Amino acid sequence: MNSAAEDFDRWIRNDFVALNTRLEEAYFAAGTQILHGRPELETVKRRIGREGAELVLRAAEGGSTPSPRPTPSVRPILSTPLLPSMPTGDDERYELLGLVGFYLAACRRHEIDGPQSAAWPLAQLLASSLGVAPRFVFAHQALYNRAVGDTFRTFTSLADERAFILYNGLSVLAYQRTATALRRIAALGVSSPLTAYLLREARSGLDDVLDLGRTLGKTLDVDRFFLNIRPYFKPHRVGGTQYRGVNAGDFAAINSIDVLLGLCSPYDPFYQALLTEKYPYTPPEDQALLRATATAEPLLDAFLRETAAGPLTPQLRDNTELFLTVCRLHGAASAFHHHRLVVPFLQEPAARVPQDQEPEAADLTTSGPPLHVVMGTLARLVDLRTARRRPGADSGARTALDQLRHALDAAPDTHLKPAPTST
Repeated sequence: MNSAAEDFDRWIRNDFVALNTRLEEAYFAAGTQILHGRPELETVKRRIGREGAELVLRAAEGGSTPSPRPTPSVRPILSTPLLPSMPTGDDERYELLGLVGFYLAACRRHEIDGPQSAAWPLAQLLASSLGVAPRFVFAHQALYNRAVGDTFRTFTSLADERAFILYNGLSVLAYQRTATALRRIAALGVSSPLTAYLLREARSGLDDVLDLGRTLGKTLDVDRFFLNIRPYFKPHRVGGTQYRGVNAGDFAAINSIDVLLGLCSPYDPFYQALLTEKYPYTPPEDQALLRATATAEPLLDAFLRETAAGPLTPQLRDNTELFLTVCRLHGAASAFHHHRLVVPFLQEPAARVPQDQEPEAADLTTSGPPLHVVMGTLARLVDLRTARRRPGADSGARTALDQLRHALDAAPDTHLKPAPTST
């Protein structure tokens, strides 16, 4: 980063956090998502808008002292000095996009209108150079969030926000560990003894996902999340285009797991639409992994083929049992997330908001569509990942999983015997 971008980073880590926290404490004390008309709070909002816009412009211009120009609230484009100061490394540009995105998200959250337009050109230029959406996404909070003095970037100093980022970020790492293990199986074959090690690694990763989800559910306060954390994830405009909000599932690993296990198909129009929609909201390296799902052979197909060809060797039997366990755990993690996190932390508090008081809070999710549409989509995903039979709906992988279980049950018991121990 140039010195001006470093100044912007320091502001995001310090003054920006303090200003947002002051506003959030006032909102929370009033039990509402936002307050208008209180002079002391309007002053804080203006500081966020003005200081952030000035720092974005300086970062774009490489830290040079700008010549007299129109105020940030009306300036439509950046001048040509932007290009020489543009970071050359992808990671640096993605990190800078996250900083700009934090500022834009705070303006949207506090309904600050005007100054944020100064940040649009830099956001658009950075995003177009990377092939991503011109806003902050969850990766900027979790995986591209450099810690300084043990502290990563946040919007506020609230303990609940830190817990939300920490436990969701750890879950992403656990999903990535699982996906990496599953991707390596194709080159080994499903009956390899090395595959057993990889399946155990995948099982361990999904165990961690479940444990982290349970910890998050116990740690996070529902009202704090709904009133003070969720609003920063809202959709907002960049230039003339509206971009949907932040989703903690915007990473490739969970979809790689879906497809590699054979629980979801990239050729299913419903699932294909999900992959296409999330593509620009994932980091550049994750986009390559999303594209790879189109050509990956499901491990479920490989296990069905080998168990049908026979004979069912001890190693193949044990690997198949491990594979079915991984499938069950992936479904369990998805169901837990939906029923124990999404429903109590989003759907239920939204239902309690008076429609005449805050209609947006009750109906608009971070994904953009109305809440009932989002909940329906998530429920369908849970059905696919758990291979649940549902009347009048495609049963997904349930028939194939039952066929694989039957192949195991019908064959003689040939489990591997434990290795003898020396005495």
